[in-house]
Amino acid sequence: MKGIKTLVSATAIAVCLGAASMANAASIVFDNGTNPPILSGNFTTPGGSITVRSPSSFGAPVTCNINFSGSINNGIASITGATVSGSNPLCSLPKITGLPWTLTANSTTAGTVTNVGYSISSFPSTNCGPTTIAVAWSNTTNSLSLSTPQSLAGGCTVDVLNAKPDPKAKVI
Repeated sequence: MKGIKTLVSATAIAVCLGAASMANAASIVFDNGTNPPILSGNFTTPGGSITVRSPSSFGAPVTCNINFSGSINNGIASITGATVSGSNPLCSLPKITGLPWTLTANSTTAGTVTNVGYSISSFPSTNCGPTTIAVAWSNTTNSLSLSTPQSLAGGCTVDVLNAKPDPKAKVI
């Protein structure tokens, strides 16, 4: 009988902890200014920028324009494409790898992006990722960014990221 009471108590604690963690889960949605928000659809991030350091830049920071494309579905964003451009000659060289990248909100202000990677075949070559990076989100400015530089496998670092989804998104 004591064993059954212990099992019931342990089960109750596990259920409560599970419910508490579900209550803290955050979802990415489109912010159409009405309630309920739009739960699925496609987005792009025109006008985004990224600064990276890699073996191909000999560790020097290189800032490029970046435009992500993807979709939001069931509270999670999938980045299915990325176009890199800019005035620095290195901006035309990256091949984005690991797509789709999955953006998951851990809270209303933070999340992770999985499978982040890119390669550059010119000398010295670069092969970075796949790596999960921590990102910051602001509902106020509709922007995805980094709180701190993020290291990628292969000797690369993403120093700065700024991207604003269109249509506007939010984390709830």
